[in-house]
Amino acid sequence: MKSLRIATLYLCLSLITSAGFAQITSVPEQAKENFAKQYPSATNVKWSNDIVNVNVEFDLDGEHMNAEYSNKGIWKSTQKEWSYDKLTEAVKDGFQKSKYADQEVADVKIIYLPGDVVQYRLKVEKNDLQKKFLYFNEKGRLLRSAVTL
Repeated sequence: MKSLRIATLYLCLSLITSAGFAQITSVPEQAKENFAKQYPSATNVKWSNDIVNVNVEFDLDGEHMNAEYSNKGIWKSTQKEWSYDKLTEAVKDGFQKSKYADQEVADVKIIYLPGDVVQYRLKVEKNDLQKKFLYFNEKGRLLRSAVTL
């Protein structure tokens, strides 16, 4: 019984240790090439790769942005930090007419998607437990909502 405990402890420690020293895969060259073509004047570029997606944080024209690429280097989306005050009247109107209008807007991002699609993501909070992402199109139409932590 004692040897079983020691073996279990050894296994747990080795898993924890190897997870702590696990190396994240490198950034695919295709992602770097596509990024350089899309955002040639980007500054403060910081790459990360979580195996499923490749993320790059950067600044462009005084705005902080985050682009996401597939692990094959194909661009998926770019998010730009924004504020409620800068939203178009159509998006503000869409939010005010939604069933979430009574909730506080905690965060706003503009999301650029392939096909020249632009969406506005508003993070709204009713309380510490009720938080949602609301996605609006450029005309202010609520496309979908998603629960967030």
